Amino acid sequence: MLKINESYLKLQASYLFSDIAGRVKKFEDANPDKDVIKLGIGDVTRALPAACVSAFHKAVDEMATDTGFRGYGPEQGYPFLREAIAKNDFQARGAEVNADEIFVSDGAKCDSGNIQELFSLDSKIAIPDPVYPVYIDTNVMAGRTGNFEDGRFQGIVYLDSTRENNYVPDLPTEAVDLIYLCFPNNPTGSTASKEQLKTWVDYARDNKAVILFDAAYEAFIRDDALPHSIYEIEGAREVAIEFRSFSKNGGFTGTRCAYTVVPKECMAWDTAGNKQPIHSLWNRRHCTKFNGVSYPVQRAAEAIYSDAGKGQVQELVSSYLENADLIAGAVKELGFDYAGAANSPYVWIWGDRDSWDFFDMLLNEAGVVCTPGAGFGKCGQGYIRLSAFNSRENVIQAMERIKTALA
Repeated sequence: MLKINESYLKLQASYLFSDIAGRVKKFEDANPDKDVIKLGIGDVTRALPAACVSAFHKAVDEMATDTGFRGYGPEQGYPFLREAIAKNDFQARGAEVNADEIFVSDGAKCDSGNIQELFSLDSKIAIPDPVYPVYIDTNVMAGRTGNFEDGRFQGIVYLDSTRENNYVPDLPTEAVDLIYLCFPNNPTGSTASKEQLKTWVDYARDNKAVILFDAAYEAFIRDDALPHSIYEIEGAREVAIEFRSFSKNGGFTGTRCAYTVVPKECMAWDTAGNKQPIHSLWNRRHCTKFNGVSYPVQRAAEAIYSDAGKGQVQELVSSYLENADLIAGAVKELGFDYAGAANSPYVWIWGDRDSWDFFDMLLNEAGVVCTPGAGFGKCGQGYIRLSAFNSRENVIQAMERIKTALA
């Protein structure tokens, strides 16, 4: 008799964004004449940068000839892209990252979910709350947690991110092995200073822990004093793995391209107490379970680092940040407390009511889709998240609708 992995039965009934999609579809089916403005899921809405499109076309044309055709590429990514990433995203900011420490993939979501496979099932995991659901759910699937009780999974160390600590969690009060951090944060939009990240790096070094650092939204940082990478912090190469994505800055949500940095100094330990380089373990996993991102997509991603690409990406990012400012201004006018917007495409709003009730009210009364904060964890209850990933016209219209609905 074939048995299932019963850890999957511990998962909640549905993935957050599937729940949202279901409610929106039900509303649209019942109200076919009503236009819905979606400020919920963090999917971008503007076209790929022209430089990326041009590089994409050129690469496809190469693939159309026998002499230019490419089959399987390097699982870790083509050198031209890995070298461009290392030079522009890290070395230009004084962070030591080498091209052979970069692993190109089809999404930061995949990598941040898959990385836990490298570590033992008895590893003690620390995860912020509220949090991107993938961090929690993949550890539940792996069997590292107990049951779901009172809004949380047993066996996880939760790091509360609240108004009181400006949504930057305090260090855990017990020793942990694996720490998930995300800045600029999804969903709260909060950021961490170099000093704050240094306390986490020091903690990880003292406790032989590893930090899984999600920097998918670093392109939205406007404050020059804020770090874009954890590798700007002294000692981070020994204890941190960083995830990046081209989805939000270059609009690659549908094109799929991202990367993970695993420094060669970053170590874990075997049961005999011997150090094991995580870089070689991830390389082995990557080569076994992944066949690489397509050549045309990697050429398109490389174009982000061209002079034209840099300017076009900056224009895209700026347009979304302007939307975030519009949302924040309207939210402030309505009298709500909020976080985010300053260095993030998200606005985290304290609604002082049940998150799903707020979601339903905005959908039914304003025709606007948000994300209920309760879907991100116990500390998200009472909040909603609004995304700046839409057109300026839609954002303005959405906020006018919300003002009318709340009047």
